[in-house]
Amino acid sequence: MKKTITMLMVFAFATVAFAQTKPAATPAQQQANTDPIVIAAGDLSIRQSEFEAAIKTLPQEYQQFASGPGKKQFAEDFLRMKMLAAEGTKNGLDKDPDVVRQLNLMRENLIANAQLGRIEKSITITEADLQKAYEANKGQYEQVKARHILIAFKGSPAADPEKTELTEEQAKAKAEALRKQLVAGANFDELAKKESDDKGSGARGGDLGPFTRGQMVDEFEKAAFSAKVGEIAPVVRTQFGYHIIKVDEHTTTPFVEVKEQLERTERQKKMQETLEAMKTSSKATFNEAYFAPATPATPPAPPAPKQ
Repeated sequence: MKKTITMLMVFAFATVAFAQTKPAATPAQQQANTDPIVIAAGDLSIRQSEFEAAIKTLPQEYQQFASGPGKKQFAEDFLRMKMLAAEGTKNGLDKDPDVVRQLNLMRENLIANAQLGRIEKSITITEADLQKAYEANKGQYEQVKARHILIAFKGSPAADPEKTELTEEQAKAKAEALRKQLVAGANFDELAKKESDDKGSGARGGDLGPFTRGQMVDEFEKAAFSAKVGEIAPVVRTQFGYHIIKVDEHTTTPFVEVKEQLERTERQKKMQETLEAMKTSSKATFNEAYFAPATPATPPAPPAPKQ
Protein backbone atom coordinates (compact mmCIF):
# COMPACT_ATOMS: atom_id res chain seq x y z
CA MET A 1 0.00 0.00 0.00
CA LYS A 2 2.81 2.40 0.89
CA LYS A 3 4.61 1.55 -2.38
CA THR A 4 1.53 2.38 -4.42
CA ILE A 5 1.13 5.75 -2.73
CA THR A 6 4.81 6.52 -3.35
CA MET A 7 4.47 5.69 -7.05
CA LEU A 8 1.40 7.90 -7.37
CA MET A 9 3.29 10.79 -5.74
CA VAL A 10 6.21 10.37 -8.16
CA PHE A 11 3.85 10.29 -11.14
CA ALA A 12 2.03 13.38 -9.89
CA PHE A 13 5.35 15.26 -9.44
CA ALA A 14 6.47 14.28 -12.92
CA THR A 15 3.18 15.42 -14.38
CA VAL A 16 3.45 18.80 -12.71
CA ALA A 17 7.08 19.14 -13.78
CA PHE A 18 6.18 18.26 -17.37
CA ALA A 19 3.36 20.76 -17.36
CA GLN A 20 5.66 23.52 -16.10
CA THR A 21 8.56 22.77 -18.51
CA LYS A 22 8.22 23.65 -22.27
CA PRO A 23 9.06 20.80 -24.62
CA ALA A 24 12.16 21.22 -26.79
CA ALA A 25 11.37 23.11 -30.03
CA THR A 26 11.46 21.12 -33.25
CA PRO A 27 13.80 22.29 -36.10
CA ALA A 28 10.76 23.62 -37.95
CA GLN A 29 9.64 25.60 -34.88
CA GLN A 30 13.15 26.96 -34.35
CA GLN A 31 13.27 28.11 -37.99
CA ALA A 32 9.85 29.75 -37.62
CA ASN A 33 11.14 31.69 -34.62
CA THR A 34 14.50 32.74 -36.06
CA ASP A 35 13.60 32.91 -39.75
CA PRO A 36 9.87 33.61 -40.08
CA ILE A 37 7.88 33.48 -43.30
CA VAL A 38 7.42 37.10 -44.38
CA ILE A 39 5.57 36.55 -47.68
CA ALA A 40 3.14 33.78 -48.55
CA ALA A 41 1.08 33.22 -51.69
CA GLY A 42 -0.49 29.84 -52.54
CA ASP A 43 2.26 27.23 -52.39
CA LEU A 44 4.93 29.91 -52.20
CA SER A 45 6.49 30.96 -48.91
CA ILE A 46 9.40 33.35 -48.60
CA ARG A 47 11.36 33.50 -45.38
CA GLN A 48 13.05 36.57 -43.96
CA SER A 49 16.56 35.28 -44.76
CA GLU A 50 15.67 34.71 -48.43
CA PHE A 51 14.07 38.14 -48.75
CA GLU A 52 17.03 39.91 -47.13
CA ALA A 53 19.48 37.94 -49.28
CA ALA A 54 17.58 39.17 -52.36
CA ILE A 55 17.97 42.78 -51.19
CA LYS A 56 21.73 42.25 -50.99
CA THR A 57 21.82 41.36 -54.69
CA LEU A 58 20.63 44.87 -55.57
CA PRO A 59 23.09 47.65 -56.48
CA GLN A 60 24.40 49.36 -53.35
CA GLU A 61 22.49 52.57 -54.03
CA TYR A 62 19.14 50.68 -53.98
CA GLN A 63 19.74 48.44 -50.97
CA GLN A 64 19.02 51.14 -48.40
CA PHE A 65 15.74 52.02 -50.10
CA ALA A 66 14.65 48.36 -50.46
CA SER A 67 15.40 47.64 -46.81
CA GLY A 68 13.79 50.89 -45.63
CA PRO A 69 10.94 52.93 -47.11
CA GLY A 70 10.76 50.78 -50.25
CA LYS A 71 10.69 47.42 -48.45
CA LYS A 72 7.02 46.66 -49.23
CA GLN A 73 7.43 47.79 -52.83
CA PHE A 74 10.42 45.50 -53.29
CA ALA A 75 8.46 42.68 -51.61
CA GLU A 76 5.72 43.07 -54.23
CA ASP A 77 8.30 42.92 -57.04
CA PHE A 78 10.10 39.96 -55.49
CA LEU A 79 6.86 38.01 -55.05
CA ARG A 80 5.88 38.72 -58.64
CA MET A 81 9.23 37.40 -59.82
CA LYS A 82 8.92 34.26 -57.67
CA MET A 83 5.37 33.57 -58.89
CA LEU A 84 6.37 33.99 -62.53
CA ALA A 85 9.43 31.78 -62.04
CA ALA A 86 7.31 29.07 -60.38
CA GLU A 87 4.75 29.21 -63.17
CA GLY A 88 7.48 29.13 -65.80
CA THR A 89 9.08 26.10 -64.16
CA LYS A 90 5.71 24.29 -64.20
CA ASN A 91 5.56 25.03 -67.92
CA GLY A 92 9.03 23.58 -68.46
CA LEU A 93 10.68 26.89 -69.33
CA ASP A 94 13.65 26.03 -67.11
CA LYS A 95 14.55 23.47 -69.77
CA ASP A 96 14.10 25.81 -72.73
CA PRO A 97 17.47 25.99 -74.60
CA ASP A 98 17.52 29.80 -74.66
CA VAL A 99 16.70 29.99 -70.95
CA VAL A 100 19.35 27.37 -70.12
CA ARG A 101 21.96 29.32 -72.07
CA GLN A 102 21.08 32.51 -70.23
CA LEU A 103 21.12 30.72 -66.88
CA ASN A 104 24.57 29.32 -67.63
CA LEU A 105 25.78 32.77 -68.63
CA MET A 106 24.35 34.30 -65.44
CA ARG A 107 26.00 31.55 -63.41
CA GLU A 108 29.38 32.18 -65.05
CA ASN A 109 28.98 35.93 -64.56
CA LEU A 110 28.21 35.42 -60.87
CA ILE A 111 31.25 33.19 -60.41
CA ALA A 112 33.42 35.65 -62.38
CA ASN A 113 32.34 38.51 -60.11
CA ALA A 114 33.07 36.40 -57.03
CA GLN A 115 36.55 35.66 -58.41
CA LEU A 116 37.05 39.33 -59.17
CA GLY A 117 36.19 40.09 -55.56
CA ARG A 118 38.72 37.51 -54.40
CA ILE A 119 41.41 39.06 -56.61
CA GLU A 120 40.61 42.50 -55.22
CA LYS A 121 40.93 41.27 -51.64
CA SER A 122 44.30 39.70 -52.44
CA ILE A 123 45.76 42.99 -53.70
CA THR A 124 47.95 44.81 -51.18
CA ILE A 125 48.50 48.54 -51.51
CA THR A 126 51.19 49.89 -49.19
CA GLU A 127 51.69 53.42 -47.94
CA ALA A 128 54.87 53.54 -50.03
CA ASP A 129 52.86 52.60 -53.15
CA LEU A 130 50.46 55.46 -52.51
CA GLN A 131 53.24 57.96 -51.86
CA LYS A 132 54.95 56.93 -55.09
CA ALA A 133 51.70 57.30 -57.07
CA TYR A 134 51.10 60.71 -55.47
CA GLU A 135 54.54 62.01 -56.43
CA ALA A 136 54.26 60.60 -59.97
CA ASN A 137 50.93 62.38 -60.51
CA LYS A 138 51.44 65.42 -58.32
CA GLY A 139 50.63 67.74 -61.21
CA GLN A 140 47.00 66.72 -61.22
CA TYR A 141 46.68 67.77 -57.57
CA GLU A 142 47.93 71.28 -58.26
CA GLN A 143 45.41 74.08 -58.08
CA VAL A 144 45.63 77.69 -59.18
CA LYS A 145 43.44 80.63 -58.24
CA ALA A 146 43.74 83.31 -60.88
CA ARG A 147 42.10 86.27 -62.58
CA HIS A 148 42.35 87.42 -66.18
CA ILE A 149 41.43 90.11 -68.66
CA LEU A 150 40.40 88.88 -72.10
CA ILE A 151 40.75 90.97 -75.24
CA ALA A 152 38.88 89.19 -78.02
CA PHE A 153 39.63 89.50 -81.73
CA LYS A 154 37.39 89.20 -84.77
CA GLY A 155 36.01 85.67 -85.12
CA SER A 156 36.59 84.77 -81.47
CA PRO A 157 33.73 82.99 -79.64
CA ALA A 158 34.06 85.70 -76.99
CA ALA A 159 33.83 88.68 -79.38
CA ASP A 160 31.20 91.21 -78.31
CA PRO A 161 28.99 92.09 -81.33
CA GLU A 162 28.20 95.47 -79.73
CA LYS A 163 31.87 96.50 -79.64
CA THR A 164 34.18 97.44 -82.48
CA GLU A 165 35.85 94.25 -83.66
CA LEU A 166 39.62 94.13 -83.36
CA THR A 167 42.04 92.35 -85.64
CA GLU A 168 44.43 89.92 -83.99
CA GLU A 169 47.21 92.52 -84.15
CA GLN A 170 45.01 95.18 -82.57
CA ALA A 171 43.79 92.81 -79.83
CA LYS A 172 47.36 91.80 -78.98
CA ALA A 173 48.53 95.42 -78.91
CA LYS A 174 45.66 96.38 -76.58
CA ALA A 175 46.41 93.45 -74.28
CA GLU A 176 50.10 94.37 -74.12
CA ALA A 177 49.21 98.00 -73.32
CA LEU A 178 46.88 96.92 -70.50
CA ARG A 179 49.54 94.60 -69.10
CA LYS A 180 52.01 97.49 -68.95
CA GLN A 181 49.47 99.50 -66.95
CA LEU A 182 49.03 96.61 -64.52
CA VAL A 183 52.77 96.09 -64.10
CA ALA A 184 53.04 99.81 -63.37
CA GLY A 185 50.49 99.46 -60.56
CA ALA A 186 47.03 99.83 -62.16
CA ASN A 187 44.13 98.16 -60.32
CA PHE A 188 43.42 94.74 -61.88
CA ASP A 189 39.79 94.63 -60.69
CA GLU A 190 38.93 97.98 -62.24
CA LEU A 191 40.61 97.23 -65.59
CA ALA A 192 38.95 93.81 -65.79
CA LYS A 193 35.50 95.26 -65.16
CA LYS A 194 36.08 97.96 -67.76
CA GLU A 195 38.02 96.14 -70.51
CA SER A 196 37.57 92.35 -70.32
CA ASP A 197 35.52 90.65 -73.02
CA ASP A 198 34.87 87.79 -70.61
CA LYS A 199 31.77 89.37 -69.11
CA GLY A 200 31.29 86.69 -66.45
CA SER A 201 34.68 86.96 -64.79
CA GLY A 202 35.03 90.61 -65.78
CA ALA A 203 32.14 91.57 -63.51
CA ARG A 204 34.07 89.95 -60.66
CA GLY A 205 37.28 91.82 -61.39
CA GLY A 206 38.54 89.03 -63.64
CA ASP A 207 38.26 86.39 -60.90
CA LEU A 208 38.16 82.84 -62.29
CA GLY A 209 38.26 81.16 -58.89
CA PRO A 210 40.36 78.05 -58.29
CA PHE A 211 40.91 75.48 -61.07
CA THR A 212 42.99 72.36 -61.64
CA ARG A 213 44.86 71.09 -64.66
CA GLY A 214 42.63 70.07 -67.55
CA GLN A 215 39.93 72.65 -66.87
CA MET A 216 41.29 75.42 -69.10
CA VAL A 217 42.49 75.42 -72.70
CA ASP A 218 46.12 74.29 -73.00
CA GLU A 219 47.75 77.68 -73.68
CA PHE A 220 45.93 79.34 -70.78
CA GLU A 221 46.66 76.44 -68.41
CA LYS A 222 50.38 76.46 -69.22
CA ALA A 223 50.67 80.20 -68.63
CA ALA A 224 48.66 80.13 -65.39
CA PHE A 225 50.47 77.19 -63.81
CA SER A 226 53.87 78.59 -64.84
CA ALA A 227 53.28 82.06 -63.38
CA LYS A 228 54.43 83.01 -59.91
CA VAL A 229 51.90 84.12 -57.34
CA GLY A 230 51.23 87.84 -57.59
CA GLU A 231 52.94 88.41 -60.95
CA ILE A 232 51.30 89.52 -64.19
CA ALA A 233 52.08 86.75 -66.69
CA PRO A 234 53.10 87.56 -70.28
CA VAL A 235 50.14 88.00 -72.62
CA VAL A 236 48.99 84.63 -73.99
CA ARG A 237 46.84 83.86 -77.03
CA THR A 238 44.05 81.28 -77.09
CA GLN A 239 41.14 80.67 -79.44
CA PHE A 240 39.18 83.22 -77.38
CA GLY A 241 41.64 86.08 -77.71
CA TYR A 242 44.57 87.52 -75.77
CA HIS A 243 44.69 87.02 -72.01
CA ILE A 244 46.41 88.96 -69.25
CA ILE A 245 46.70 86.59 -66.28
CA LYS A 246 47.44 87.24 -62.63
CA VAL A 247 47.85 84.28 -60.26
CA ASP A 248 46.56 84.93 -56.74
CA GLU A 249 47.23 81.50 -55.27
CA HIS A 250 49.05 78.29 -56.24
CA THR A 251 48.48 75.25 -54.02
CA THR A 252 48.79 71.47 -54.10
CA THR A 253 46.21 69.20 -52.47
CA PRO A 254 48.07 67.35 -49.68
CA PHE A 255 48.61 63.60 -49.82
CA VAL A 256 46.33 62.87 -46.86
CA GLU A 257 43.33 64.41 -48.65
CA VAL A 258 43.69 62.26 -51.78
CA LYS A 259 44.94 59.08 -50.11
CA GLU A 260 41.60 57.23 -50.36
CA GLN A 261 41.12 58.22 -53.99
CA LEU A 262 44.68 57.14 -54.76
CA GLU A 263 44.11 53.77 -53.13
CA ARG A 264 41.00 53.14 -55.22
CA THR A 265 42.85 54.14 -58.37
CA GLU A 266 45.90 51.99 -57.59
CA ARG A 267 43.74 49.01 -56.65
CA GLN A 268 41.83 49.30 -59.92
CA LYS A 269 45.11 49.61 -61.81
CA LYS A 270 46.53 46.46 -60.21
CA MET A 271 43.32 44.56 -60.86
CA GLN A 272 43.49 45.56 -64.52
CA GLU A 273 47.13 44.44 -64.67
CA THR A 274 46.15 41.07 -63.15
CA LEU A 275 43.38 40.57 -65.72
CA GLU A 276 45.69 41.55 -68.58
CA ALA A 277 48.29 39.08 -67.28
CA MET A 278 45.64 36.33 -67.25
CA LYS A 279 44.77 37.07 -70.86
CA THR A 280 48.42 37.20 -71.92
CA SER A 281 49.36 33.95 -70.20
CA SER A 282 46.40 32.19 -71.83
CA LYS A 283 47.66 33.33 -75.26
CA ALA A 284 44.18 34.49 -76.21
CA THR A 285 43.48 34.96 -79.91
CA PHE A 286 40.59 36.57 -81.73
CA ASN A 287 39.24 35.77 -85.16
CA GLU A 288 40.20 39.05 -86.81
CA ALA A 289 38.03 38.36 -89.86
CA TYR A 290 34.98 37.99 -87.62
CA PHE A 291 35.79 41.01 -85.44
CA ALA A 292 36.87 43.32 -88.28
CA PRO A 293 34.86 46.58 -88.49
CA ALA A 294 31.86 46.25 -90.72
CA THR A 295 32.38 47.61 -94.22
CA PRO A 296 30.04 50.54 -94.88
CA ALA A 297 27.32 49.61 -97.31
CA THR A 298 27.81 51.04 -100.79
CA PRO A 299 24.94 53.41 -101.57
CA PRO A 300 22.87 52.34 -104.55
CA ALA A 301 23.59 54.04 -107.85
CA PRO A 302 21.14 56.81 -108.75
CA PRO A 303 18.56 55.85 -111.35
CA ALA A 304 19.43 56.67 -114.96
CA PRO A 305 17.69 59.79 -116.23
CA LYS A 306 14.69 59.24 -118.43
CA GLN A 307 15.30 59.71 -122.14
